[in-house]
Order: sequence, then C-alpha cells, then structure tokens
Amino acid sequence: MSTVDDLYISRLSIRLDKFKKVKNQLYNFRCPFCGDSQKNKNKARGYFFHVKGRMVYKCHNCGVGKTTGNFLKEFAPDLYSEYHLEKYRQNSTGKGTTVENFTVPDSKPVFKNIIDLESIADLNNSHPAKKYLLDRLIPETQLSRIFYADKFKTWVNTKKKTFDSLQNDQPRIIIPLTRTDGSWYGIQGRSMAKYTTLRYITVLFDEHEKVFGLDKVNTDETVYVTEGPLDSLFLDNAIAMCGADVDLSSYDYDLVYVYDNEPRNKQIVARMENSIQQGNKMVIWPSVVKCKDINDMVLAGLDPSAIISEHVYHGLEAKLKLTNWKKV
Repeated sequence: MSTVDDLYISRLSIRLDKFKKVKNQLYNFRCPFCGDSQKNKNKARGYFFHVKGRMVYKCHNCGVGKTTGNFLKEFAPDLYSEYHLEKYRQNSTGKGTTVENFTVPDSKPVFKNIIDLESIADLNNSHPAKKYLLDRLIPETQLSRIFYADKFKTWVNTKKKTFDSLQNDQPRIIIPLTRTDGSWYGIQGRSMAKYTTLRYITVLFDEHEKVFGLDKVNTDETVYVTEGPLDSLFLDNAIAMCGADVDLSSYDYDLVYVYDNEPRNKQIVARMENSIQQGNKMVIWPSVVKCKDINDMVLAGLDPSAIISEHVYHGLEAKLKLTNWKKV
C-alpha cells in the first residue's frame, strides 16, 4: 500500500484543477505540466495510479510520466522535503523508478475486435487491397494484422461520428491502433490511390498516443520505431509512430528510432536532432542507400534489418553521423 504517496496526493488535491478520486488509488485531474486541453476546460487527462507498491503519475495528453516524488519536486517543492523525509524513514525513496504504460479505465467503448471488417489475409489475392500490399512485398504473415473498409468514411462513422459529409467516400486499408492488450483505441486509414491529398487519415476512438504494434512487441528486447506502420512490418519487434507528434518517452522500452532516409527533409532532420538531444538511439542510413524508406529498400532488393544492425548510433556519435547525413 502507498500510504505516504496517497497522503501527499490528498494534500496536493486542493492545488489540482478538476481533481477527483475515481476509485481507490486512482485519481484524475487536469495536467499541471501541459495545462491539458485548451479547447475543453473540463477535460482532465492526468492520473495518479498504483503500480508495484507505489503511486505514479501519467498524463494522456502530453505523455509526461513521473513518480509521486518527482511530481512533488517540480509542482509542489514545499511538500517535497516533507515527503522525501517520510519516504526515507520508510527506506522507500523511489529512486530509479520508471512509470509504466497505463491504460485509463473508463466507460468508453473498447474495440477489441472489429468483426465487421475483413482482414487483408482473408481477401482473395486478386482483391485490390491485398494485391496492393503484396505488390509492395508486405510479408504475407503480417496481412492478418491489417483490414479493409470498402467505404472508409461510412464505416468510421459507425464507430465514432467523424465525417459530416460522405462525399467521395473511398476504400481504404485499415491499420488498427491497439493497446498492449490488443484492444483498439483508433485506426489509420491508408489510401490505395496513386495520387491523393490525404494518403493517411487517423481517427482515435479514445485518447492515446498514435502508435501501431504495441500488442505485438516483446518489450524485454530492443523495440524498433519506424515512421510508418507498413515499414514496421518488415522488421522484427517493431512499432510505428502514426504522426509526427508522437511522444514515446513514457514507455520503458529499449527503443531504436528508424526515421525515413530523407536527408533533404527539414522536418525529419529536425525530429532526428530533437531525438538525439533526448538521448535516444537511432538509425542513420549510410550514404550508399538511396531509397527513402524501408519498404522501398525491400522493393530494391536490400535487407533493411542487416543495414539497421550496423548503423545504430546515439549521443555524440549520432550527432556527428547526422551532420554528415543531412543535406539541409
């Protein structure tokens, strides 16, 4: 039981906007670090919850994760000294603690199985969606993880009212965004059209970082992070960021970031520079590789996994490699 943690969370409560006790050892309030939603002043996505004998904090808006002690140290330093002394008396300062991934329990629907969609694996080989993926050499063993919707907007609206107009409703490949337990919290619809203004459309059924593949990775081993879901299917133990704003800092994984091979793309270069500053490990592609992403490398007959294994860098070495790699 985290009696000291609970005591100081109770003392904090009058300082936290929209604070409420959801149930025993689960508290909810607006995040004081990011300010939470700027559009909805009633939205509260900060949580204290119990894990491994202590209370920890996680915000599902900005992704900040902290122990109770670190939360107090930054937000209520006047209480921190008292708290630290009390924990020291109990020989439980909490040093070295990391905040685990946490799924907020609520009453919103959880989409564990979308039974009204066929997986790509179950489609005939001549079906346009399956043919599209097979032509891109997506491993057949991975096709059961991807689905198909003949009318994307119409289908999405049956799950969450998203589109006011169904005009130009087109078929899309459905890439599920799942929690670690396999339940769906959102989807990414990928267009098969050669020319389209919106290749990807991401829809969230619930608040969560936009990440593909959390239910399939072994977190005891290195987890590779690609920029696109399809690229992740070519690597062992990989997840994918489904958006440039994804923050994985709260995940206690051994991550290696695999950005696209686009040295002239200012946005990608900036994200890589920021990632290095955060201390992350990443792949910096050798100059002999001209393909822009993992899928293109496979199509060109290259072995991305072999290249990646020899080109992972971090810290000062990553900075030097990035300086030589970028063209902007």
